[in-house]
Amino acid sequence: MTERDEGRIRAGCQDMDQERIASLELARRGLFRPVRRDRSGQTGPTPWAARGPLWRPAGRGWWVPTRVERSTDQRILEASVMLPDHGGVTGWAGLRWRGARWFDGVGPSGLDRPVPLVTAGSHIRAQPGVLVSKERLDPRDLVVVDAVRTTTEVRSAWFEMRYAFDEFEAAVVLSMAAFDDLVSLDEMAEFEWLHPGWTGAPRCRGGLALAVENAWSPQEVRVLGVWCLYAELPRLLCNRPIFDRRGAHVLTPDLLDLEAGLAIEYDGPTHLAVGARAKDVRREELYRTHRIDLLRVLGPHLADRWALVERMQQARRRARFEPASRRTWTIEQPDWWVPTHTVALRRALPDQDRDRLLGYRRAA
Repeated sequence: MTERDEGRIRAGCQDMDQERIASLELARRGLFRPVRRDRSGQTGPTPWAARGPLWRPAGRGWWVPTRVERSTDQRILEASVMLPDHGGVTGWAGLRWRGARWFDGVGPSGLDRPVPLVTAGSHIRAQPGVLVSKERLDPRDLVVVDAVRTTTEVRSAWFEMRYAFDEFEAAVVLSMAAFDDLVSLDEMAEFEWLHPGWTGAPRCRGGLALAVENAWSPQEVRVLGVWCLYAELPRLLCNRPIFDRRGAHVLTPDLLDLEAGLAIEYDGPTHLAVGARAKDVRREELYRTHRIDLLRVLGPHLADRWALVERMQQARRRARFEPASRRTWTIEQPDWWVPTHTVALRRALPDQDRDRLLGYRRAA
């Protein structure tokens, strides 16, 4: 046996090991990679079995057992088998497959969003639930994760931002990709600078200007956008912790106007629960104790932006604007505090500290 033959055998074994690992990971996640029909029934359903109740079609020529739930991740996996040799899952689906938790694949109407695929000009037959983009694609922007070929995190976010409804939603895309430390604002700025003139580039640039790396929900980004773009008020700090003069952590407001001493809290449906409401009452007491004004924003307020603008401007006019020397609070972090408000800081955390310091994100 020649050295070249031995190398081919080793490479083949490595590929088999990688496929086996990927299959185990998919099974752990409750997912099933679609298969072709097989007359022997060993690698897929026989033609007769495929017509029965135990299998369902997953695209043209592909089959999945009917017992497999058609979850968001399963939809992504089923769409991925349609890809040509040079192409990848992109946009919200590419981000979700890489671990972005805020991309659930459900549109504003409550219907499933189509899975976007970029094919670099290759023609594939369209099917329901799949969105095909033929725009050009650099091979360096492709990666394989758990048997699915996707575009890189920054390429996926860039695609989603360019085709977002408006710059508000483009900012949400980038901010929520940053939530899971997949993309930083600097990485997106560099990628956007290297790809000018593409469809949706102005929308992407507008979203980049509004995005933040420490938003804990999409609605916080939308509130921030109304404050900056419509109310034309100074930029807010996002989830920046507040301390008392002894260095003890008091609380972390969703948004903070440091100059005015005004905090903004967004209350979603989860705040209606008794336990959540009790925590909100305690937070209100802390704000009063430290003479920090508070503006609460609810979901319906975002539906009427100009009414929300009026509330924001009134709240800022009523704010105390106390000088820092008279305040009982500060955003200066004590020595014991570990900052995590940027993607770079979070990525630099040792593994043993990530769960302890970022555990609140698991509940997102």
